[in-house]
Formats: sequence, C-alpha cells, structure tokens
Amino acid sequence: MSDSDEHIDDLVQRVAHLLTAREARLATAESCTGGWIAKCLTDLPGSSAWFEYGVVTYSDAAKETLLALDPDVLAAHGAVSREVATRMAGAVRAISDADVSVAVTGIAGPDGGTPDKPVGTVWLAWEGPGARSSTRQEQFSGDREAIRRSTVAAALAGILRHLADG
Repeated sequence: MSDSDEHIDDLVQRVAHLLTAREARLATAESCTGGWIAKCLTDLPGSSAWFEYGVVTYSDAAKETLLALDPDVLAAHGAVSREVATRMAGAVRAISDADVSVAVTGIAGPDGGTPDKPVGTVWLAWEGPGARSSTRQEQFSGDREAIRRSTVAAALAGILRHLADG
C-alpha cells in the first residue's frame, strides 16, 4: 500500500484522538525522516494539547549531544540499529516528560546502504506509558521520499498500536 497524504492524515487524526482521550502527550526523536513526523502531527490544529516535543538528530553527533546517546553504543551497533532507536525513544521521552515517544533511524538513500543494512532499512522504537517499549525493523522500498513517507506512516501506526496495548 502506498502511504498517501490522506492515509497519513488519517493516522494523525487517530493518534490525536487517542492521546486526547488519555490526556497523554507525545514526543518524537527523528533521524531519517528529518522532522516529518513532527510536521505531520503539528499540521493538525490543536496539536499543542498532546504534542510535547520533537527533536531531529540526523547526525551521530546530534544523537550524542541532544539525546545523550553513548558514543560506544553508536560505534558498536551503528546509528541504524535496535539499540540506537530504543535509546532515542527513551531519551526523548525522558527529556520531554512526555507519556509516549517514538523514534526512527534509517537509511533513506539513495546512498548509504550496505549489504547488512541496505537502503530502506529503518528501525522504529516506541516507549510509554510506563516503561513499556517496543521496536520494529522495516525494509521499505522506493525512492528516498517513498522510504521516508513509509517510515512516517509506520511510526504513526506504531503509536496507535502502542496506545491500544497500553
């Protein structure tokens, strides 16, 4: 399924509804999407009632500085990994005091892929409420925009799953 603007807008509406109903707040930590998740969330009027914080940590240095990620973790696992995505989600939730967080890190291309982590490899992580967390690896296809758009949709759908399970 192609992730159209209408599909993403529907996911945002559903996220907003659930967060509002639970009086919960959301934070994002984004790498490969460059703030696209936060942009979609804040396109919705009234999002300040449930959207707390968004940080774009595109480089490893930004991940270390803004999210206090351990450089040894980045060196051992690479920026595109379960370990880094999990730590990004936990860090942005902690610094924002949000109830729920999502983090994404991946390789949108067209360059940067390796045999172990080809273009389209994305790790997503969600945390909260409580200390509950989950991660998911995706392998998206298409050009840079398609990979990033699919990542946004997957992040939003994951928030819905995470809230439904909580």
